[in-house]
Amino acid sequence: MFDRIAVAIDGSAEGGKTLPVALEMAGRFGSAVTVIHIREHTKYEGSDVDLGPATPADDLVGAALERFRGAGIEAHGEIRKVNPGNTPEQIVKVAAEVGADLIVMGMRGMTEWRSMLLGGVANKVVQHAHCPVLLVR
Repeated sequence: MFDRIAVAIDGSAEGGKTLPVALEMAGRFGSAVTVIHIREHTKYEGSDVDLGPATPADDLVGAALERFRGAGIEAHGEIRKVNPGNTPEQIVKVAAEVGADLIVMGMRGMTEWRSMLLGGVANKVVQHAHCPVLLVR
């Protein structure tokens, strides 16, 4: 049913709930997995400023890949560097590039009303994805 699953991780505690669900889905369906981490950057006084979590992107993705591979699941990682606000677009783009049949990602931060009004990352991915999106709370 789901030959390839794209799992978006952001390094947050809330987002950490995503991996066990994705592991279960990939194990159940024999899916290959692509772990996606989008890191927002901006320029400040001529320097590139990483707006992501304190943990380096390679470490976040590497730890996730170890969990999947340790469970016998084929897994690859994709790290993208984008301008602020382009995270949803990149998640959808990477999922399409790898031929994902499902995107698994967390919901975090905003209340349901605020997310509907402002358009949180998860909401935008759901609106623009080419495949089903499983949101983990």
